[in-house]
Amino acid sequence: MTEQTIQVQLSTEKKQKPVSDQLGFGKIFTDHMFVMDYTAGKGWHDPRIIPYQPLMLDPASMIFHYGQTVFEGLKAYVTNDNRILLFRPERNMQRLNRSNDRLCIPAFDEELALEALKQLILIDKEWIPKAEGTSLYIRPFIIATEPFLGVHASSRYQFIIILSPVGLYYKEGIQPVKILVENEYVRAVAGGTGEAKTAGNYASSLKAQEVASQKEYSQVLWLDGVEKKYIEEVGSMNVFFKINGEVVTPALNGSILEGVTRNSVIQLLKHWGVPVSERRVSMQEVYDAYKAGQLEEAFGTGTAAVISPIGEFFWKDEKLVINEGETGEISKRLYKTITGIQNGTEPDPFGWVVEVDQKSVAK
Repeated sequence: MTEQTIQVQLSTEKKQKPVSDQLGFGKIFTDHMFVMDYTAGKGWHDPRIIPYQPLMLDPASMIFHYGQTVFEGLKAYVTNDNRILLFRPERNMQRLNRSNDRLCIPAFDEELALEALKQLILIDKEWIPKAEGTSLYIRPFIIATEPFLGVHASSRYQFIIILSPVGLYYKEGIQPVKILVENEYVRAVAGGTGEAKTAGNYASSLKAQEVASQKEYSQVLWLDGVEKKYIEEVGSMNVFFKINGEVVTPALNGSILEGVTRNSVIQLLKHWGVPVSERRVSMQEVYDAYKAGQLEEAFGTGTAAVISPIGEFFWKDEKLVINEGETGEISKRLYKTITGIQNGTEPDPFGWVVEVDQKSVAK
C-alpha cells in the first residue's frame, strides 16, 4: 500500500439522526465523507476525511459534459454484540478499478481506499442503524473534475465516499416484485460500458423504468441489445431462474455487471449442492418453462435489496405469475443466509465478512 496519511477533520456540528422506520433508501447522509484527489503527473493524493459538504466544481468540469464517472455500492452492518461488519468490500474496490479502466480513469490504491472506508465508518459508526432490514449504505464514486470542453480523458479527478443509513430498497421487502420485460429500449451491448458501473448505464435505463412504473411494475428486465432475445439483467439487479430444479443465471458477456451478490449466490448454491449454471438464457426459454410448469422461481440479486423474489413478469402482453406470486424456498434460504452472514447471525464459511474496529485500521 502507498504510504499516505489520511488526514481527518471532524465536524463541529452533528446532524440529528433519523429513527429507523423513517430511513427509506439513499435520502439521508452522515456527518463525514472521504475525499482524495488525482492530478496528472502527481497521481492520487491528499486523502482526507472531512465534514459532509457540497462540492465546489467548475461549471466546465468534464463530469458534467462527458459523463466520465464510476461508482460502487456496498453496506456496513452492526451485529447483536455491536461489532461492525462489511461484506466482501475488497470485491467492490476491485470492481471499481475495473470500471475505472473502461472509463479511462486512473486506478487507485485499493488498500488505501479500504483503509479510508474503515476509518470513515468508525468516525460515523453511531449512524449505523440497528433495526432489522437496515444497514449503512456506502457509496464510493469518482468524478472527472478537469475544467475543459473537449473530448478526452480528464487529467483531474476526485474519489469520494459518502455514507447513508438505509432501510429496505423495495417497499415490498422480501415480498415478490413485478418486473416488466423491456422489448423496445436498449441499455448496453457487449463492447460498451454495460459491465462497468458508470452513471450513463443508469441514465439510459430511466425511460424504460418510467414506463414500467406507470404500469405499476417495480423494475425492467433488460434483453440483449442486438437481438432483443437473451436475458441480461434487471435495472438494479442480476437475475436468476429456477427451471426444473436447476438455478440458471445469464453468463457474463461484456454487457452484464458482475454483481458481488450474484457471485455470492452462485458460491452458496454450489456449497449447498444445488445445480447452478451460468449460460445464455432467452426470454423464450423462460416463457416455455413457465408454460410447461417448470419455472419454479425467479429472483434478483444486488447489494441494495440482497435477494428480491420475482412474482411476475410481463412479456408480450402476457403476465407470467411465478410460484403463485409467492416467495420461493431458494429465495427465502438465500436471503436468510446472506443477510445472516452480513449481520453476524449466520456462520460465514467463506470468510466473506470483514470486521471494522480500531485493530483493523492501520495506525
